[in-house]
Amino acid sequence: MSASSSHLLICSCEKTMPLDGQAIARGCSGKITQANQLCGLELERFKDALADGVPITVACTQEAPLFKEVAENSPQAQLTFVNIRETGGWSNDAAAAGPKAAALIAAAAEEMPPISLVTLESLGVALIYGRDEIAIEAAQRLADRLDITVLLTKPGDVTPRRTNEFPVLKGTVSNARGHLGGFVLAIDDYALPLPSSRAKLVFGPSRDGATSTCDLILDLSGGVPMFPAHELRPGYLRADPRDRTAVERAIADAGGLVGTFDKPRFIHFEESLCAHSRSAITGCTRCLDLCPTGAITPNGNAVVIDDNVCAGCGSCASACPTGAASYSLPSADALMRRLRTLLQTYRKAGGSDAIVLFHDGEHGEEIIDALARFGAGLPANVLPLRVNEVTQLGPEIIAAVFAYGGSGAAIVTRAKPRHDTLGLRRTVEMSDSIISALGFGAGLVRIIETDDPDQLRAMLDAAPVGVATPRPAGFVPRGAKRSVLETAFRELHLAAPTPVDIVPLAPGAPFGGVNLNVEGCTLCHACVTACPTSALSDNPDRAMLRFTESLCVQCGLCEATCPEKVITLEPRLDFKAWNAPLRVLKEEEPFLCIACGKPFGTKSSIERVLAKLGEKHWMFQGANARRIDVIKMCADCRVEAVVNESFDPHAAPQRPPVMSTDDYLRARDAKKGDPFGS
Repeated sequence: MSASSSHLLICSCEKTMPLDGQAIARGCSGKITQANQLCGLELERFKDALADGVPITVACTQEAPLFKEVAENSPQAQLTFVNIRETGGWSNDAAAAGPKAAALIAAAAEEMPPISLVTLESLGVALIYGRDEIAIEAAQRLADRLDITVLLTKPGDVTPRRTNEFPVLKGTVSNARGHLGGFVLAIDDYALPLPSSRAKLVFGPSRDGATSTCDLILDLSGGVPMFPAHELRPGYLRADPRDRTAVERAIADAGGLVGTFDKPRFIHFEESLCAHSRSAITGCTRCLDLCPTGAITPNGNAVVIDDNVCAGCGSCASACPTGAASYSLPSADALMRRLRTLLQTYRKAGGSDAIVLFHDGEHGEEIIDALARFGAGLPANVLPLRVNEVTQLGPEIIAAVFAYGGSGAAIVTRAKPRHDTLGLRRTVEMSDSIISALGFGAGLVRIIETDDPDQLRAMLDAAPVGVATPRPAGFVPRGAKRSVLETAFRELHLAAPTPVDIVPLAPGAPFGGVNLNVEGCTLCHACVTACPTSALSDNPDRAMLRFTESLCVQCGLCEATCPEKVITLEPRLDFKAWNAPLRVLKEEEPFLCIACGKPFGTKSSIERVLAKLGEKHWMFQGANARRIDVIKMCADCRVEAVVNESFDPHAAPQRPPVMSTDDYLRARDAKKGDPFGS
């Protein structure tokens, strides 16, 4: 259905916030119904909208369960809920928040693709890892729900139990891998207890290299975590044994980890696009360097992502220059379409100086809610946009903010972020330098790390407002991540207040060119073979090396592969080169076969070989001089010449006879004139 056939219900929430109906009508098409208590005295207005049979948008999320219950008798109802109260209506600037409300309503109606799921299954086989009776006590409390094994690392005096409901073993975990439903542990110092243990557990002979599998791990050892970013590893629970509250919480969580569990498939990965390696030479390692959980590992020319371990931070997708790894919750193009609608509607409804505030659904929504209830609320020009994780944001989405007419971008995170923000910081620094160079203003892309709502408001009030483009883009993003990124940057350049052709970038940036020492290049095309994105290419009809800058991801494989070491990388954003056709880096005249005239090789290379071999090499001296002509022939004529003239082009001169010690002595004596020599 079209937007004009939809029905929007807005509510002042018992007149606690003003509603600018005119601004909302300018930005949102379709029928609009205004109420003061839609969830109570005016609920009939919602029921009447249901009877119309058109899509309904309700500007309230607090009472969404009530509205869904009322709509149960209308199974065909299409309901969308959007929050305009905490995000704008409950604010000191609420009177000016009409354009923002219109923008939030329109953006919420933007359809998001379905979520792909990964299923983890746990049968309840649990390993409790500890040092003393705390681990055994936890096992006793979980034994009726889980299949328990206790492993004690370097135990002290542990009193034996009267009955062995579950095994208690000794050992130290040396290596661990896996996830909920599929852990594999390597254990050293492994030993069984002696049944005759009396005052304390006594263990038999120990051995290294034991292996154990389990569905979940409760780590009460107090030692180093078994996994990086251990709090994000599904099925791995860890608590300091000295913290009784943490132990109790871990025991309660462990008891519920039986059955099947669905988690989103956060990353979509296209192996053919990966620029990790070629011919055993390592190129791009951006995702490997950033992944906090170890879910990404090398796999030949590409990497492999374990969906069962991935915690969804999205740092790999943000940093991936080729689009091999792209975020799926939602995809880059879907998120950008929502951003497009948000900014276009805001401007259409009369708003200006828009700053987009990216936030997650947990910390971000909580701090915005607290600011609305107990503080000054969000400024009227700050448009909140929820993402799954702020670390998923890539340069394409930030570029699109300014291309679509925004004046700033802010990202709110915890004071102590759950995910490492190194990748996000690199993206923000690079994006801010590009935005500044194009004339929008400096310092317009910011990360706000705070748990204090009032500090969030203060930092948003102090945020600089950039120059909004006089020519906002209107492109609809479509396709894979890399194509969306290229489109966003081209549109950003077109929308720039003072565009420049080249923006220098810091080393490690995913955009740039290559510099070629033309004199040293032999056109061997090893770089062409290594290039994973076809940024470097040859010409089948000419001896030529060509370069397409918009495809270059600065993986460094060409530089590492080049046998002459004549290639260097130059990180930059060259908009002119992006819009230019293939650039020829080097071209040479081909050498013509002396037999058939067919071009092969390059003239300079063949002449260089002829000069070296003809002057110095024994194979081409004297009677063998005719062999030099074979080098001047193409492959076909070379074979024909060797066969027809019946000579071996690789044959060597007759080797001298083998001489024994007696032969050498005899020759020496003869040289001295020994009359007795023979």
